[in-house]
Amino acid sequence: MSTPIYELALGGKFRQLQPELQEYFSLAPGSGSYGIGEGVFDVVGCRQKWLRPFLATVAGEEAFFPEYGERVPFRIENHAHLDPFGRSSLTARREIFFPGHTRLFHDTTVAETTDDGGTRLVDYVGRYRRLATALDLDVTPEGRLRGVSGASRLFLGPLRLTLPASLDAKAYAEQWWDAAEGKHRIQVKVLQPHVGLVLVYAGSFDYRLAPSLPATDGAAAREPRPPPSGSPVMPSRTVGNGASRRGRTAG
Repeated sequence: MSTPIYELALGGKFRQLQPELQEYFSLAPGSGSYGIGEGVFDVVGCRQKWLRPFLATVAGEEAFFPEYGERVPFRIENHAHLDPFGRSSLTARREIFFPGHTRLFHDTTVAETTDDGGTRLVDYVGRYRRLATALDLDVTPEGRLRGVSGASRLFLGPLRLTLPASLDAKAYAEQWWDAAEGKHRIQVKVLQPHVGLVLVYAGSFDYRLAPSLPATDGAAAREPRPPPSGSPVMPSRTVGNGASRRGRTAG
């Protein structure tokens, strides 16, 4: 089994994470398992009503969506795998159960080797992976994981466009283990300098591992489907997640 991508990116800091987070982020290709999280978002979606019609036009990308809600149930599956270029990757598929409608939210995080021999993580967002952003990770003194997105690139057919700072948005994420509740917690905000808050989600969830189904039993293995034709999940020179700890209470 290979090294988990978050351990590759954090190096020695990985051991500074809360033990529960170390287990959550320990899923790696070849583990024979995938992760399942189920919980409730205290808040999720776009708070700005005037922005929602625009988000509705790109909802088919399964990255952004126009709804907003509170106390909304959700489910996440995490699959560690190798991408078509042999890079260690983690694909997350989220289902957000708004009243009367379920939204899907996908992303694939890929470990890329830098020029100095280190590792950085690049997140390809949405079903078609048209938006890519590098992740800057750190560990807080309390052992929480914090991440901030870097410059984003947009893939439109053969074009790769680096978004200028005036058009780009930054994501700020923090994840930790809440010992009092016996659950994992996450909070994410996506901010754009001229628009303000584009997307927010924050909540708690239980998490567990399940064995990947063997591909020989007539059913497809529980690995993510390959990106659709034309997907830009590819090596780049310029550019959520793993195991759990508390099987039944932390899921």
